[in-house]
Amino acid sequence: MIARNEHLDTLIALLGDFPVVGLIGARQVGKTTMAHEIASRWEGDVSFYDLEDPASMARLADPMLALGGAQGLVVIDEVQRSPDLFPVLRVLVDRPKTTVRFLVLGSASPVLLRQSSESLAGRIAYHELPGFSLGEIGIDHADRLWLRGGFPRSFLARTERSSMEWRRQFIRTFLERDIPQLGIRIPAETLRRFWSMLAHWHGQVFNYSELGRSLGVSDTRVRGYLDVFTSTYLVRRLLPWHANLKKRQVKMPKVYLTDPGLLHALLGQETQEELEGHPKVGASFEGFVLDQVIARFGARPEECFFWATHGGAELDLLVVRGNRLVGFEVKRTTAPRRTRSMATALSDLNLEHIYVLHAGTERYPLSKEITAVPLTQLLTSFPECP
Repeated sequence: MIARNEHLDTLIALLGDFPVVGLIGARQVGKTTMAHEIASRWEGDVSFYDLEDPASMARLADPMLALGGAQGLVVIDEVQRSPDLFPVLRVLVDRPKTTVRFLVLGSASPVLLRQSSESLAGRIAYHELPGFSLGEIGIDHADRLWLRGGFPRSFLARTERSSMEWRRQFIRTFLERDIPQLGIRIPAETLRRFWSMLAHWHGQVFNYSELGRSLGVSDTRVRGYLDVFTSTYLVRRLLPWHANLKKRQVKMPKVYLTDPGLLHALLGQETQEELEGHPKVGASFEGFVLDQVIARFGARPEECFFWATHGGAELDLLVVRGNRLVGFEVKRTTAPRRTRSMATALSDLNLEHIYVLHAGTERYPLSKEITAVPLTQLLTSFPECP
């Protein structure tokens, strides 16, 4: 088992501060395993309910009766399947001197987020569990993580073929079973076509109209399809940063599939050799590295942007914390150079620094405010970063 101590410690701390903690993330990303790890460390009673298990559903037929006398920690898995539980949880945690804690696990569906925000405002904290990161599996396994992605069963599969087969089955099951269970009534084949198109848009500024024309649907319908994948944490929508400039700046978001393994499955790339020869290899590497940077610094979604002008200047990632702005560029090369685009971003955005992540082995300055850093040093060479 790969230790995920940072997430584990965060969740235990949240359970100490909030009566309800929502552990959210994509299907099969390891939420249930994490819940069992928390339970093994919990001092006191622990109760488990899995709402995909008919026996658990039967036990919760009368939730007030089933949970009214609960003590210690109560774990409810796949909670989005029973949104009527949230008002009950509000009543239970508002009782005087109650000490019970609820850990609710969900696949980040709109139902889960809406119901919990309405019923448990001020009582619930969320924590997103992503796939494995370099900080968890080690820099020596970077190529494997890039190729297979961070879903535990895909990353830990015995062979490349079995890893690819797991991802293909995940895609099929997600479209045919999980989406309908979330209350989304869109044909599986429509979403499969859209997901495949997203794979080819990976790392690009998203054009709703162009994709809508390709699918034969309206811009509004395309936005709805994209919302399905962003709300289930399978697509990252990176918003543009707008500076107070006279230059025309890009205003549409970029899209990235959050898991490179699923990206490669949709593109049909099973091996490292196949991936290296694919036209999307650069975009795939960029998305993978940006995810690792965001994980490395614990950057929240509202702190992460990209920046681009219609004149050609751009910055792959901009992390904004208070008055601090730090830029990141990703180059699929062993010896990146300072570019005019980097200089423009520095001056126009008043950046503190730009780090250029690359595929080489050497760290070196490109200027006073720009440093080239190999991906192999991502975990060790950023003491001055936010």
